[in-house]
Parts: sequence; structure tokens; C-alpha cells
Amino acid sequence: MRVTVHPSAIVEEGACLGTDAAIGPGAIIGRHVTLGDRTRVDSHALVTGWTRVGHDSHVHHGAVLGTAPQDLKYSGAESYLEIGDHVVVREFVTVNLASDAGATTRIGSHSMIMACAHVAHNCALGEHVIIANAVLFAGYVTVEDWAIVGGGAMVHQFTRIGRHAMVGGGARVTQDIAPFIKAGGTPLRLAGLNRIGLERRGFSRPTCDALRGAYRVLFRRGLTVERAAVEMRASFPGVPEVEYLARFAETSARGLTR
Repeated sequence: MRVTVHPSAIVEEGACLGTDAAIGPGAIIGRHVTLGDRTRVDSHALVTGWTRVGHDSHVHHGAVLGTAPQDLKYSGAESYLEIGDHVVVREFVTVNLASDAGATTRIGSHSMIMACAHVAHNCALGEHVIIANAVLFAGYVTVEDWAIVGGGAMVHQFTRIGRHAMVGGGARVTQDIAPFIKAGGTPLRLAGLNRIGLERRGFSRPTCDALRGAYRVLFRRGLTVERAAVEMRASFPGVPEVEYLARFAETSARGLTR
């Protein structure tokens, strides 16, 4: 096994480093940490707690991963941080362990967390997620696959951001953002279907047209969520993305941003 550890780095006994892992100067790797093959931890980063980072990921200078959650309920019990493969964590990002014994904070594979962002305890970020600079997530936030959150956005605890959604920079998100749409501004407003993003990811024109129609039913006709879900399913039967949108709306605990 080939591992590169700078002489000034500290790797505590018990840490597990994959093949071709590289630890930069002044970095600290805690005893419960597992790093996958070819994962890099740059200078003066701290990876601690019960943290697992997948293969081919890159933790940049000064990032702090796996520290205790900023939650007064946390008692020091064993909880986890799991980061997937091919994840980029930029400078001075902070990501906490979960608050509850046995629970996990997660960041999915192929995601990028840009500089100075904070991911709090029990958050669950999907795959191919992009979080821009200085975004602040409170605890228990869920961000689904392929979502993008613009710089400086602040997201309330227990809020969900749906798959393929795009949230503008500086937004204050206090209610769920439905899948496949754009939202931005202060106060936060919807800005229609994220059609360009969907087309870039290979969604067909008929699917985008169906989602646009479903968006209008859900957000432009003044219907209750229950009634809108019925009409979406009736108007666009057999479209999995419309079904997903309807189900997301029906299961929103905090309510939808409108």
C-alpha cells in the first residue's frame, strides 16, 4: 500500500488510509477516520470523528470534517459522517457529525462543496450536488441529487431541496423547494422550471413539457396540494418525474416555497 504523509502531518493510530492516499503538511487525521484510495487531504485540514471519505475525493486546505455537532443535545455518543467518492470539499468548509447516537451526516458521491460552506448535523446531501461558497445548512436539511444551491444561501433546519432544483445565491430558504424548479430572490420566489438544467442532463422535451404543465397546476392555479397532486397525475399519467413531483409535494412537512 502506497500512502504519502507529509512529515508535519498527524495521523493518529487507528486511522485507515487507502492506497495512494495523500496527507498534506499540518493536516490531522483522527483515529476513527477512514480515507478511500487516492483521496487527498491538503494542508492544515482536520478530518476527525467517525468519518469515512470515499475514493478519489479531495479535501482542500483548512477544511474541518467530522467535528462534534453544534447542538446542545449532543452528548458525545458515537455518530457518523459519510462522504462519497469523487467529492470535492473546498477550503474552510465545515461538516459536523450527526447529533444522535448511530445517526449519520451524509454527502453523496460526485458532489462539490465550495469554500466556507457549512453542513450541519444530520444533513443528507445526494449525489452530483453543488453547494456554492458560504452556503449555510442548519441541521437535518435534505438536498436531493443534482440540486444546486447558490452562494450565501441559508437553509432552515428540516428543509428539503428537491432533485434537479436550483436555488439562487443569497436566498433564505425556510420551506421545501420542489424538484425540477428554480427559486431565488429575497424574499424567495419561484422562477419556473429548471428547463436548461434538465435539458443539459438529458431530459427529453416531452418530459420537460409535462413538468412545465405540472408546475403550473401545482403553483399557478391556487389549488391545495392534495387537489393539485390529483390533477397532475390525471393530466400527465405515466410520467415518472411528474409522479415524483406530486409525491414530494404531498410529503412536505414544512410546506412548499410558492
